[in-house]
Amino acid sequence: MSQPRSSTNGLEAVIGQGAKRKTHHYRMLMRAALPATASASLCAGAIYVLVMIWAGRADWHNILPVAVALAAIPVIAVSLLIVAGRRSHPFTLALAVTVFAASLAISIIAATRIPVSFLGIVLGLPTTLLGVTVANLAMARSLTRRVGLLDFPEAPEVARRLEGKVPIVTPETIGPEIRRVLIDPQFHHGGGWGPILTRLYLRGFEIEGWPSYLEGFSGRVDIASFDLADVSYSPSQILYYRAKRLVDIVGVLVLAGPALLVGGLLWLYIRLVDGGPSLFIQPRRGYGGGVFRLYKFRTMVKNADTASTAQNDARVLPGCHIVRQLRIDELPQLINILKGEMSFIGPRPVSVPIAEALEARLPQYANRSILLPGLTGWAQVSHGYAETEDEEITKLSYDLFYLKHVSFDLDVIIAVRTIKTLLFRSGAR
Repeated sequence: MSQPRSSTNGLEAVIGQGAKRKTHHYRMLMRAALPATASASLCAGAIYVLVMIWAGRADWHNILPVAVALAAIPVIAVSLLIVAGRRSHPFTLALAVTVFAASLAISIIAATRIPVSFLGIVLGLPTTLLGVTVANLAMARSLTRRVGLLDFPEAPEVARRLEGKVPIVTPETIGPEIRRVLIDPQFHHGGGWGPILTRLYLRGFEIEGWPSYLEGFSGRVDIASFDLADVSYSPSQILYYRAKRLVDIVGVLVLAGPALLVGGLLWLYIRLVDGGPSLFIQPRRGYGGGVFRLYKFRTMVKNADTASTAQNDARVLPGCHIVRQLRIDELPQLINILKGEMSFIGPRPVSVPIAEALEARLPQYANRSILLPGLTGWAQVSHGYAETEDEEITKLSYDLFYLKHVSFDLDVIIAVRTIKTLLFRSGAR
């Protein structure tokens, strides 16, 4: 008679390993999120108490329970993020769970009929949202360090493309620090790998193809293999891109006052230094392959040649180097945005001759015209200024990544990195 298989080697043991790994995973996420979560909780509670003191209230039996409830909002929100396990949209998810946790806490407070200050609650929510967002980003960063590349013949080359940050592993050598296993879509989908991958999945590992991970890791796509069939927008992406037009109009209206003041002074300065015209107008490739007139302040001498701008270019007008570094010369493009020819964020528009040359050299270049061109963009903050056609093609890989992954979260990252670029005055010439 055959002996029953020991549970230590059977399916039950494999699933048990997965449960232990998930427990370890949750603990790791908690450690990563703890500093930001604790800071947000303390700030939320402290802000409410300070508002109450400022209002002259001393009914601490009412104040403290509300402060504790507000301090619990970041804890609830981060706990939901840990259980959800999704890190692809850190800002959107942080906002959603914070709103849910805040609604829950406020509902409980209202049910107790404790007198509250809605001003104190509202003032504490921004720090709560910031703390939850930072905690979510910290958890996402901790997960990027827990990846292993399953061995196959080309694994060393793939590891090099991943800058040596992902170790090569085998099913027998995957340590407890690994959460996600990268596989080769061709090699590991044959030759008896199916049962092995199933066991890895049951042990709690996430399985992902290395090309997909490399795309997210580098922030760019492989142009040679890119196909529009790969672009499949989710309903949220479609809704967001439609809403971007409203965001652009509101942004222009908010910036109109300061832009008119600064732009007026710059217009006058250019007229005094070098005479008119103060504006530089150039046809650029726009949405759908069309052409529009892009406006900029002229920061070079009259009749300057069309050669690429070099560092410390002698053609730049006196005092206008700082204007170019701070991108103040781009202010007239608010007119292009208001007219619907541009967006705040999108692929940077190139001149028509450059676009035609690149489209003739690389048919995929026309795909960047599917989106409205932008004042700033993913390629702009990731690669910077392009002097040659080869560099423009490199930037195309970033533009196509944006085309594929356009979202509110990615636009937030671009906006933050743009502000950082302006503060450090990097990239402009």
